Amino acid sequence: MPELVLWDIDHTLMATRGLGRELWAAAFEQVTGVALREQASVTGSTEQVILRETARLHGVEHDETLFTRFADALGAVHVRRAAELRERGHALPGAAAALAALRDRGVRQSVVTGNVRQAAEVKLASFGLDSYLNLEEGAYGEDGERRPKLLRLALGRAGVKATGAVFLGDTPADVAGGHEAGVRVVAVASGKTSAAELESAGAEMVLDGLADTAQVLAALRA
Repeated sequence: MPELVLWDIDHTLMATRGLGRELWAAAFEQVTGVALREQASVTGSTEQVILRETARLHGVEHDETLFTRFADALGAVHVRRAAELRERGHALPGAAAALAALRDRGVRQSVVTGNVRQAAEVKLASFGLDSYLNLEEGAYGEDGERRPKLLRLALGRAGVKATGAVFLGDTPADVAGGHEAGVRVVAVASGKTSAAELESAGAEMVLDGLADTAQVLAALRA
């Protein structure tokens, strides 16, 4: 088994069923005074990139201060609406079982996500997944724009070499980011990207989902 398993969050471990966009829109309007008309592509991206591109679509001036205020607002709205998140969203089938199986085998686990940290913590706690993860060793939307940088930060925080880690994500961007950081990638076709597309992107292993815990463990061992 790898020494460290790093997880993407959205569409890899959980789904928010549209609430995530609502919360994002609320935070965007709070800090810009502009109602969200169109959101830049979020698939495989990070909050810094999504905010910058969405601000451009609305003619809003973007700078580092805007992102800082937005990150605070986005985290706060997740805290306020955590109960609604629990009602409308859900952990994906097998997510908790896979996390538990790795914990029971002594494998260290954390997250690499484009979410800002407070939002990530609320999401994971809402579905009872946080207890399996060392979130101090993760990397988040505040830490950078590109996934390779986030992966390298997480590896550094965990004190683990890239060859001792595996990253699980659901997009071609996750696959590319993992490879650029020197990390083996197990892709999960539980989001908007098909298994065939993830295979074409170069993932070492592709799973249809996490429901089969034995299959997940076998993919991580490969």
